[in-house]
Amino acid sequence: MPRDLPGFYFDPEKNRYFAIKGPIPGFGNLQRPPLKEPDKQANEQHSICNRKAIRTANLLQFRELYGGKVAPFGKGRCSFQQEYQKNRASQPMIWKYKKTDMIADSALEQLRVDIQTPEGENEATGLLMGSTNGSLSFYEVGKYEQDFDYGIKCTPDFIWPLIKETQAECNSAPGHIWRPAGASELMPSHISSIQKTQKQSLRTPDHGPSNPVQHALVATLGSDTSGGSLYMLNLSESLDLNPTDPVLRRRMTKVASVNCTIWTADCNSNGFEAAIGTNQGAALVNLETGAFSWLCRCKSDLFSLKFDHSGNNIVCGFRNGAIVTVDVRQKQGVSAGLPRHQIPYSSCTLRGASSSNQRKFSRQMFELRGNIRPSCTTSMPSSVSSLVALRTYDQYFLASSLDGSIKLYDHRLTQRGAVQSYEGQVNSHTHIQLGVDPSESVVMSGGEDGYVRIWSIKTAELLFSTRISSCAPAALCWPGSGKQPLPKKGQEFKDDDIHAQNHSWGAWLGSKDGLFYVQGL
Repeated sequence: MPRDLPGFYFDPEKNRYFAIKGPIPGFGNLQRPPLKEPDKQANEQHSICNRKAIRTANLLQFRELYGGKVAPFGKGRCSFQQEYQKNRASQPMIWKYKKTDMIADSALEQLRVDIQTPEGENEATGLLMGSTNGSLSFYEVGKYEQDFDYGIKCTPDFIWPLIKETQAECNSAPGHIWRPAGASELMPSHISSIQKTQKQSLRTPDHGPSNPVQHALVATLGSDTSGGSLYMLNLSESLDLNPTDPVLRRRMTKVASVNCTIWTADCNSNGFEAAIGTNQGAALVNLETGAFSWLCRCKSDLFSLKFDHSGNNIVCGFRNGAIVTVDVRQKQGVSAGLPRHQIPYSSCTLRGASSSNQRKFSRQMFELRGNIRPSCTTSMPSSVSSLVALRTYDQYFLASSLDGSIKLYDHRLTQRGAVQSYEGQVNSHTHIQLGVDPSESVVMSGGEDGYVRIWSIKTAELLFSTRISSCAPAALCWPGSGKQPLPKKGQEFKDDDIHAQNHSWGAWLGSKDGLFYVQGL
């Protein structure tokens, strides 16, 4: 084993040392004491109150004094942009939609669609939502419902903040959502994933460059009698929302069926391939032909996976807590057999009462076959439930596990463990999704205690925490994340860009209780 050199890390594939340039700019090396279980919520509220003390008026004053670059806050110094984004995330507004229970508790995605109205074709926003009971529903976000006299209308109730003075300032409430007749289908099993994907439409030179055509990939988990399936929802044609048109059924095509459980799926940026995570490993599916090929095989269920931004690799999170990077490119001239690897993971056993001080972790190995990157493997204390790849700093990704851990990793230093940890999450067995805002400054997640929490990605500071549901808000969709043009690596948004990207961000959350919308000030 090569010896550690201060300020450098060793890449075994390239057989050389590289300088460690440090984590995300703005990251502090302050060691935070772990939260004590009895005082957990009290500590969270104390941290959040300190954050809210820095009001927008103070930020504007510091920007005038210091030119928007670096300003003193408390005992430290930070940029106006960072503090503005944190301040906005620490004071969100939250709405709950009526009559939306059990429709978005497993997956949801916001889509851009074209709708036929009496006035002609118009662009609109749609929500595609899936449930654990197998229902798949399409809702139009309150714009054209007044043109039709049928369907189900769901209106939002303002539930946070509770202070009346703050409620009076909330004049940017989201619109209602509306489900047309024929916009709901009962799928064969639990909806395990919904992902939007874009393909380039073919156009002649006379019509200029091609525009991306948006589709949605829907994965079902499978049942005792059949395996999971992949479906493609074609949104290239405008939707005619009349009572006789089965909006989903007519546009839904089965791409592939497999004889195993499909836990998760993700689309490549080209829109022609998807990777699926199953109880037997990861596979690549051609969305046009349905051709199926295994990328890795193992005996541990693959709960979460995500393409990196090159499209050449997928990051895989397994039931046993292992995180592995797999090369999806097919190697020419190589036999069909996948190479075998022994992958380390942390095994947790309980002694006596199931408390944290009674847990014992041991390092174990499991066999995996696939074209993996051995230097990019690590493990979490429990099953990996969600993965998010960052775009601004493309070497970084976020991962969460079923024990409530949320961590930030660097592909270059994966084997050394996490770069950052985010405290306060509550989970034990629920597949809860992570969400990142378009500027990639904050990360949001629900919890089994019904709370929604928001952290700063750079500092791991808990910015917001409040209970919104009686059960876990497990499904999360942050429109615009991963799609917005971002600053180049190592750069930050300019002051003017803060308002240019979005005056206020918003995210959708789904639980068995209903659909929620969280919006920053």
